[in-house]
Amino acid sequence: MPQLPAPDYPADVRARLEADGRQIVARYPDSRSALLPLLHLVQAEEGYVSRTGMAFCADLLELTTAEVTAVATFYSMYRRKPSGEYQVGVCTNTLCAVMGGDAIFDELKRHLGVGNNETTDDGKVTLEHIECNAACDFAPVVMVNWEFFDNQDPESAKRLVDDLRAGRPVEPTRGAPLCTYTETARILAGFPDERPGAVAASGGAGPASLAGLRLARGETPGARVVHPRGGQEPHDEPQPGSHHLSSHDAPQPTSASDPEHPAGPVSEEGE
Repeated sequence: MPQLPAPDYPADVRARLEADGRQIVARYPDSRSALLPLLHLVQAEEGYVSRTGMAFCADLLELTTAEVTAVATFYSMYRRKPSGEYQVGVCTNTLCAVMGGDAIFDELKRHLGVGNNETTDDGKVTLEHIECNAACDFAPVVMVNWEFFDNQDPESAKRLVDDLRAGRPVEPTRGAPLCTYTETARILAGFPDERPGAVAASGGAGPASLAGLRLARGETPGARVVHPRGGQEPHDEPQPGSHHLSSHDAPQPTSASDPEHPAGPVSEEGE
């Protein structure tokens, strides 16, 4: 049977969302471009993108609900059902998995009694496995409402979710202070983050991710961590101005960037 039309928001809620929504739409020369932040706005209201939220976006942008639904269902950052106050994501992509991400995810499923994309009975935590979040320097990584918790293991991850459920203070490893999922959604909709110090907080990359940038700038690379090609021993001392912070820092030179170890002659195309 076809679904009935989605119910509307209460009049006061709709008026507030329309005022915020028109601020968002005004930022773009084409109103359709405002759809992604508008979906974050309605997610900030209910904690997920409901049928009512999608109908609201469609009305405001003069789109069909099918067009809005196509976008809302494409991106995993939009939740399609009620979820927890804290979205706990465990990276299970290649490096984090090798470093222990799979073990963390399995242990949290057992510890919380939930599966992937399921929420604890108290409504506090939704657990999910996530794809790469560009934090391989700090693998394995757990994210809570998109804030980083680096170099985790099963025991530290269990303490983290226990603290979240108990309402104890939790500080991310890097980046802004932690806030609730709906607060995060409103920030992603483009509204100011008014928490003291949040804007100035940094979640920057680690030394391994920045090694290529240092090479591109002509800066002296740091010490090699593994034996280079040709059987030579790695440098015993780091080069001046460099330092080594991680056991998986400092990628090795390629044939293009390491003239002492070329890959061989390069022929012209077609030869």
